[in-house]
Amino acid sequence: MVNSLYDKDFYLWLKGTAQKLRDRDFSNLDIDNLVEEIESMGRSEKRELYNRLIVLLMHLLKWKYQASYRSNSWISAIIEQRRQIEKLLLDSPSLKPTLEETFEQCYQKARRDAASETGLAIATFPEQSPFSILETLSDDYFPN
Repeated sequence: MVNSLYDKDFYLWLKGTAQKLRDRDFSNLDIDNLVEEIESMGRSEKRELYNRLIVLLMHLLKWKYQASYRSNSWISAIIEQRRQIEKLLLDSPSLKPTLEETFEQCYQKARRDAASETGLAIATFPEQSPFSILETLSDDYFPN
């Protein structure tokens, strides 16, 4: 079986596909792989939002429950995650429901990660998020 350009040289396939779209050469498009790539891009955006929210929540937990270790690097990490989440939501507003649907699930992962990273017992961190979505994403919110 002969491999398609998609399988042999993905970058060249991308360039060729983009050119075919620009030229409106729809009859020569590799539709199956194009659909797969577009769907994959959507999953990738959701995954990035999910992962950034976990990191942000973990840093907020560390900020709240390890006050004596607070540092400028923690502030920078919190700001950067918020900035990247904001950019994702501005670029793809339809991801906002995903944020709301997965917030508690992300919190549970962040809680486990915070316990692992800090060495504190998981029971140190509340079972339900002590932060609302609005607080979590607010530029000036740093929990006491």
